[in-house]
Order: sequence, then C-alpha cells, then structure tokens
Amino acid sequence: MTEIYHTLQLATDQRGVSRVTLARPESLNAFDEVMIAELTEVFSRLAADTATRVVVLAAQGRAFSAGADIGWMRRASKNAEPENLADAQRFAGMMQAIYECPKPVIARVQGSAYGGGVGLCCACDIVVAASQARFAVSEAKFGILPSVIGPYLNNAVGKRHAVRLALTAELIDAQLAEKIGLVHEVCEVGSLDAVIERFVAQMLANGPYALAEIKTLFHHLAVGPVDASVRELTATTIARVRATEEAKEGFSAFLAKRPAAWAVS
Repeated sequence: MTEIYHTLQLATDQRGVSRVTLARPESLNAFDEVMIAELTEVFSRLAADTATRVVVLAAQGRAFSAGADIGWMRRASKNAEPENLADAQRFAGMMQAIYECPKPVIARVQGSAYGGGVGLCCACDIVVAASQARFAVSEAKFGILPSVIGPYLNNAVGKRHAVRLALTAELIDAQLAEKIGLVHEVCEVGSLDAVIERFVAQMLANGPYALAEIKTLFHHLAVGPVDASVRELTATTIARVRATEEAKEGFSAFLAKRPAAWAVS
C-alpha cells in the first residue's frame, strides 16, 4: 500500500521495509515548508512503528534533492528574525527526525544532491548513489551557509572535507563523494535497487532492537580519547542489551543453528 502526501510517497512492504519517496520532481525535490513538515511527520511515525524494520529514502525524477526551495528561501529572507528562527528550527527538527530514527535509513541517490539535499544524505546511515550523481554544498553561492546541515556533514566526511565543501561550494562526482565518505557505494543507476536490497537483507537478518541500540550508541561516540565516561557508557550499554529477550533469542538461535525469530528472508 502506498500513501500519498503532498510532497512524499510512503510505501511499506510485508517485510517492514518502508520507502519514503520525495515526490516533487518538477522542483528537483527541493524542500519547502510542506515537505519539511511531512518528512518530520513521516520519520517520527516510522520511528514509533514497531512493524518498520528498515527505511529507504528515495526520490522521483532526475535529481535526488536540490536542497532548499528558492521560493521558500525567498519568503524566509523577508521574515523577521523570530520567524526565521522558528523556520530554521523546523528544518533542524526534520534533520534530527531522520538522523535519530531508530531504524536503519538508506539513501537511494539516483541523481544530484545540492545544499540541504547533501544534508539529507548525511542524515542517513547508508548512502548508495548512482554513478552519474553529483553533490555540492552550495549554500555559499547564495550568500548563506550550511548551518543546520553542518553537524551532519561534519560527522559524515570529517571537518577538513566538510569545510572544503562548504567554502568552495564545488560540484563533486559520486566517485569523489565515495572517497571522502559522503557515499558508501556507487553503482550504475540500474543497479541501485539491487545494491540497496543487499543492505536491506543484511539488516533484516539482525536484531531490530540491537540496530536501534547501535545507532543510539554510535551517535554518542565522538572520535577521540576513550575516557572513563566512554568506557562506562559502552559497558552499561552492552550489559543492558545482553539481558534483553532479543539477545537471549539471538544466542539461542546461534547455538541451535537456526534463524533467529526476527530474521526475514
């Protein structure tokens, strides 16, 4: 069953794989107030849906996302600072809803991504891109900066690459995007679904609660010293998760040489 929103489509299969599709191809899937609200609502809903196991973020048309809709940005530029702040906070909330979704999120990048479209990629856990896809952190060309997406870009590619992309606003190809960590795998556009299905199958074989715990833990782990607080966090996390019913089932299935109860073929 496919649900139609104003700017999105949502379809979930029997395995619990949900596909959220950006559906503004005439605007290169640029996001405006409506898409921001709908993406926030959909990802919040999927986060709470126990039947959903994996989320794929896809797009219609020739572009993945051109980032912020120019009309939206023009309207925002005319607002007073309080209205601009509220608008930016809604955008930040959308990014957070994607990034903190407890289900693995895979970006299916069939075309180019600019500005906030790159931010969408960085908020996802895994990015698979077609070889013809292009990427640009283009905000500086408009006299603004990639502020809300900055932390996600920084996490995805590291500070040195993030600053370079933001300062130059250069257009890079999928191969360079893969090299710097923005993209995990590049393939021909006709192979996108097969590559994504491989990732989906791998994750459907894993404990859904464990995957949510992995995302939560790694979101709290910074690159740096493993100090006492980090050691305590990791120790208490594994101690808690080892005591769950999911963990008990995982060990029992392994010893019995059978699929775990959550495994979907």
